[in-house]
Amino acid sequence: MQCLDYPFDSALILKKKRALRRELSAHEGLVPKKIAILSGSTVGEIKNILELFLLNAGIRPEFYVSDYALFYEQLMFDADGALRAFAPDVIYIHTSAHNLAQLPLQSDTPEQAEQKFADECARWQQMWKAAARFGCPVIQNNFELPGVRIMGSLDAVDVHGRVRFINRMNTMLSEWAASTPNFYLHDLCWLSASVGVDRWCAPAAWYAYKYALDIQYIPVLCHSITNIIKSIFGKNKKALVLDLDNTLWGGVIGDDGPEGIELGPETPTGMAYSELQRYIKELSDMGVLLNVCSKNEDAAARRGFQRADSILHEDDFLCFKANWEPKTHNISAIAGEINILPDSLVFLDDNPAEREIVRQHLPAVAVPELTVPEEYVRILDRGGWFEPVAVSEDDRRRSEMYRQNAQRSAAQQSFGDYSEYLRSLQMRCECGAFDAEHAERITQLINKTNQFNLTTRRYSTAQIEARMHDPEYLTLYGRLIDKFGDNGIVTALIGRKSETVLDIELWVMSCRTFKRDLEYAMFDRLVDICRSAGIRTIMGHYLPTAKNLLVAEFYATIGFEKISETTSGAADFRYEIPEARTPLNQVMDTISL
Repeated sequence: MQCLDYPFDSALILKKKRALRRELSAHEGLVPKKIAILSGSTVGEIKNILELFLLNAGIRPEFYVSDYALFYEQLMFDADGALRAFAPDVIYIHTSAHNLAQLPLQSDTPEQAEQKFADECARWQQMWKAAARFGCPVIQNNFELPGVRIMGSLDAVDVHGRVRFINRMNTMLSEWAASTPNFYLHDLCWLSASVGVDRWCAPAAWYAYKYALDIQYIPVLCHSITNIIKSIFGKNKKALVLDLDNTLWGGVIGDDGPEGIELGPETPTGMAYSELQRYIKELSDMGVLLNVCSKNEDAAARRGFQRADSILHEDDFLCFKANWEPKTHNISAIAGEINILPDSLVFLDDNPAEREIVRQHLPAVAVPELTVPEEYVRILDRGGWFEPVAVSEDDRRRSEMYRQNAQRSAAQQSFGDYSEYLRSLQMRCECGAFDAEHAERITQLINKTNQFNLTTRRYSTAQIEARMHDPEYLTLYGRLIDKFGDNGIVTALIGRKSETVLDIELWVMSCRTFKRDLEYAMFDRLVDICRSAGIRTIMGHYLPTAKNLLVAEFYATIGFEKISETTSGAADFRYEIPEARTPLNQVMDTISL
């Protein structure tokens, strides 16, 4: 919904929240998640607006809200067991500088001030350790800077200064987040600074209602929190589709030529376009896939990237669509060629008419509302479409992996027999049980995979780690390597054992490796493991979504018998392991780790 995309009208959201909730709640395919909000201040309106942003991100939240200012007690003691019974999928600790209990005083000795800091750190760390026992992601605000500085600039230096104290607390918190799996820092300090401390820290809102921020900025806060939650559950975007003229440079390349477009340090507008290109290049290095969709002559469009001062170059893009076809056609083609769904795309175009056409015909594509070139970077950045909770080496190599896929597709054209083509790739599947080294990547894969995802379950890092160490579970991941390169870990499977039966509760595979027979290699390895463990029956399940229809009959194709099916399309399958069987995989080597 466009009104919930940055830049948004906070007053409108607050005013229309009930109508927005009704409209968003009617959307199909919303993923239910339990969100616990543990508060250090009033959160009533925060919960209401957070619900809107989560619904807009495809998540249907159910909330648990602690009693006012009892966040510490709830996590440390959970006296009535209510939080444990709620079984949250995410815990959000909404605290602020108002909840710092031991701020230094001018009357303190340096030793007393230092002891206060040590005690405050210990108090919060003790609480975070308690939060980890709930086995779900924990999101913790850091602390906004104080609205007043009794010592002026010295407040950031002197041992008695509250600015110094808060800065040190924030450093401690960031180090904790960096070293603690499943714990995520929400940068309230930056968020409040972005709108201004004086405006954020509204004394009237605190004195009258005990809100730790001005009510007009609640949508800003909730949008920021949602960016973290949707990233945890794999709902951030994967690819950027870019117009060229007056989007990546000023002017029309076909009319002005490469030397006539605005780019570089000679003009303020040229500097703005260069900064946008620099920002987009950084997104690419973080794993965002870049593509071009421009109404242009192809040769002319490519010349724009040949300028010496262009930060982006032609080889930064996976798909380059410069033609006179409708942009909706080109965007759909891009999604098909890189094998992702349209809801993983963000389309950037300066032309309001083109933006509206894409919104109308491809409503799943995110389309930021651009204003002037000087604001393009800010709009793309504040939208949070690509915000990660972690960046893995596989993420940083993603563009290269997709380019290797293009090489594979090109190589396929020279083969008349598909099996011979697969053998020519010299593929190797490396299979192993989940381990600590790969837990983060496996969690990311599970939460981002939508098409080859048979049950659409999602797991936190803590849940993955719990299954790694639980003898009732069998886990298996697969890495695919071929002559063009390493695809990384691209498939994962979790099964629960019960005597001689294995129940597959999750099986996912990245769209990058569709039609490579990797699923056969994985299943062959699974059967071997089951035989060794005395398992004789494997159960599989399919739960339909709008995105996973391609695997509706997958189990049947590998030898399972369908034993039940509901009117909604959900189905159960059974496989009785035979005494002898011919492996399904005939095209790749399998190495067990």
